[in-house]
Amino acid sequence: MLMTALWLTPALALDEDEKKEMGQFIREYLLENPEVMLEVQAALEAKQQSQRLEQAGQAVAANHDAIFNSQDDIALGNPDGDVTVVEFFDYNCGYCKRALADMERILATDPKVRFVLKELPILGPDSLDAHRVSNAVRLIAPEKYGEFHRALLGSTGTATEESAIEVAAALGISEADLRKSMAENPNDQLVRDAYTLATNLGVTGTPTYIVGNEALFGAVGDDALQEKIANVRACGKSTC
Repeated sequence: MLMTALWLTPALALDEDEKKEMGQFIREYLLENPEVMLEVQAALEAKQQSQRLEQAGQAVAANHDAIFNSQDDIALGNPDGDVTVVEFFDYNCGYCKRALADMERILATDPKVRFVLKELPILGPDSLDAHRVSNAVRLIAPEKYGEFHRALLGSTGTATEESAIEVAAALGISEADLRKSMAENPNDQLVRDAYTLATNLGVTGTPTYIVGNEALFGAVGDDALQEKIANVRACGKSTC
């Protein structure tokens, strides 16, 4: 009876003894039913994920051209594809390295997909240096960027300025030309723009994909990406 009265009494109306009794009751209940805390944690995570996806969806709409049509990005696959997949990546991201195969399977099986590579060097100085070389490759020999990307991202070990230059040189791009381009066209502003865009989208790691009106966080796999691609074709949105 007392507990029933407590539940019905506004918290501010409780005296100190009643507050202690309620607190003890809640503590004992949680100790006897700890699974409740798991349910609360799951509900919190679901709410946070929903808020994150909502934020990303709004940011996709507000930054559409910067995401899908930036002249600073290279697109693989069909340049006139009916669906565009955008991937934020870092050359030193282990998950990105494993996800390279997902991109390859999509491009190999779907000739209508346009796959945009958006560089987001977030894993330290080596990543920044490797992406500076990548930017020089984009400017000097954009037709070789796809090969460069596959070779560097698919390599083992840490991607650095030196390893990136070695990959580019193996494709016939002069180291002297690369270093000249890097000196004349530092990509600091491009990196800042990428960070700003990622922040607006709620991107905290790589890979992150944008398909249709939705952001997909993490290496979700080619099956999940293909499902979103199919949905965009069917209803114009990533989720029909």
